[in-house]
Amino acid sequence: MRKTTASLAAAILAIAATAFPVSAGGPEAPITASFLPGWVRADGSRVVALRMDLAKGWKTYWRAPGDAGIPPQFDWSGSRNLASVGVNWPTPVVFDESGMRSIGYKDRVVIPLTIAPKTPGAPVSLSLGLDMGICSDICIPHRLDISARIDTDATQPDPVIAAALAQVPYSAREAGVISATCAFSPSPDGLRIEARVGMPSAGGEEFMVIEPGQGGVWVSEADTRRNGGEVTGVSEMVQIHGEPLAVDRRNIRLTVLGRNHAVDIRGCTPG
Repeated sequence: MRKTTASLAAAILAIAATAFPVSAGGPEAPITASFLPGWVRADGSRVVALRMDLAKGWKTYWRAPGDAGIPPQFDWSGSRNLASVGVNWPTPVVFDESGMRSIGYKDRVVIPLTIAPKTPGAPVSLSLGLDMGICSDICIPHRLDISARIDTDATQPDPVIAAALAQVPYSAREAGVISATCAFSPSPDGLRIEARVGMPSAGGEEFMVIEPGQGGVWVSEADTRRNGGEVTGVSEMVQIHGEPLAVDRRNIRLTVLGRNHAVDIRGCTPG
């Protein structure tokens, strides 16, 4: 495992950078974004999508971007008639450049959103402030401000959004996961977590991402290996403000990325 102190320092710098986002810019910006209006479901909720187009050679990050990435932060506070938003992340790509790994997307990404209106049947005015990282030869923090009035009464799924939903990782049940355990032990800077998942292969070299399910906690890139029917990931967890670290296994989120598909596992048991 790489040195925790150096990796943590890089992570803190990335988090700090998001507090000073670059302006969304004009047409020269290497990323543009818009909302796709989607459709209305039988329960009154709506399926829409955020589409982002990146200039050639540029990429952006997944919700857990890896040691070298900047995590995206969504601000929906300017929206109207919006009770809640669920973000459905398509399976990302693992980038390995100059010995550093990051997780994200290039070219175009369509992120389906499930939105619940406060008043069903009434239009929803979406207003999103998205602080994110974008990368070419260098990585920079970036700000996107996007708004749209969502008032479609269509009930047929949009093929573009439906295709993006089909790229969302499998659930544990869909992937045939039979067990998911987490064991913790003290480390010099926080806690060492060893996650073990009993599951069929996701194809090729697998890569596990471990998310703590709580703010203020940095998690190192997992050392991942497979042994028979089990894939194991080992990471370091550090409370970035130096406070005592307590972790609830029910909130741990494990994602196994493989060549054929990805698997999203919510929670783990003592191991």
